[in-house]
Amino acid sequence: MTAYSDVQLAAMLNDRESDLVERKRSGADRSGIRRNICAFANDLPGHGRPGVIVVGVEDDGSCANIDIDDALLRNLAQMRDDGNILPIPAMEVRKRRLGHCDVAVIEVQPASAPPVRYQGRVWVKVGPTVRQATPDEERRLSERRRAADLPFDMRPAGEATLDDLDFDYARTGLLPRAVAPDVLEQNQRPLEQQLRSLRLVSQGHPTWGALLGLGKDPQSWLPGAYIQFLRIDGTAITDEIRHQKVLTGRLEDMLRRMEELLEINVSVRTRIDERSREHRHPDYPVVALKQLAHNAVMHRGYEGTNAPVQIYWYSDRVEIRSPGGLYGRMNPQNFGKGETDYRNPLVAELMHHLGFAQRFGLGVPLARKELAKNGNPEPEFRFEPTLVEVVVRPAG
Repeated sequence: MTAYSDVQLAAMLNDRESDLVERKRSGADRSGIRRNICAFANDLPGHGRPGVIVVGVEDDGSCANIDIDDALLRNLAQMRDDGNILPIPAMEVRKRRLGHCDVAVIEVQPASAPPVRYQGRVWVKVGPTVRQATPDEERRLSERRRAADLPFDMRPAGEATLDDLDFDYARTGLLPRAVAPDVLEQNQRPLEQQLRSLRLVSQGHPTWGALLGLGKDPQSWLPGAYIQFLRIDGTAITDEIRHQKVLTGRLEDMLRRMEELLEINVSVRTRIDERSREHRHPDYPVVALKQLAHNAVMHRGYEGTNAPVQIYWYSDRVEIRSPGGLYGRMNPQNFGKGETDYRNPLVAELMHHLGFAQRFGLGVPLARKELAKNGNPEPEFRFEPTLVEVVVRPAG
């Protein structure tokens, strides 16, 4: 599947300022084409989108009227793995027809582990010009590689800017809870530096965790980062839905509203004993439900999925589903026994600062304890490669 439509490619060819396109009259300039492949793979501007080399057009974008045959396409494709460009770039070569002109289009994906070198040299594209990278530019590319090795929530969101963060909330909602009061009072550093010290800003961009915790519109960046709540009158998903909620917004806002929903949906039976004392007995201990739901939000996969955390409240059970399977050293045998590993360490830190995780690794054991104390059956866990689900049944 190509990244750009014919209409988009035609517009790019006509944009003389674009640094995402290179025009070549023919495939004869093999060294020049390889330099461009290297430069697009390095993606120095941080577009996060493919660069394209269009073979068969003049510098002004008009048709060069060359024969786009199999031999040309094969020669271009072989540039990927002939050993001149390392690490091997991710690219596709296709014949396309733009208007009345047949062209060969090379689409080069940004490398996950820059810098990429052509014959031992790092090439970058700055505006319309391809040139050898400066030492500072190589350093930036190396930092980007190290950032790519970080957990997803600690990586910089390359297309986001600091304007996408709510600085007022950062000052008044997060920093006073994340930094000791005396340290905060003495700290005269700019807010950006303070956020960088908390790993919420990296390479001048918000991290993905920062967008979730401090973003003005987190779901525009992480579409699946929300909580879906259904209250169902029955035992099957096809039964009537009593009410439903989609919880969006910043991490704290979602979690507060989720806790409120859990509290108002718990039913409490009241019994009067022989001494006229009142005993209240909930069908579910709300502390246990909160712990399991917090766990689902903290440990879910945020990368590569648009699936939400799901809380489905049936007449005979509560199901909580978290996208993403068990992570790292966690397995079905040690799960919920105090062991822990973090797919999202920054999200875990934020939840701790905001008061939703007092002690790491305590969530599932505490939920089990509260369920047992309330007379509920043991929670039932199901583990799949892309899902962790817990089923909680009411007290008898």
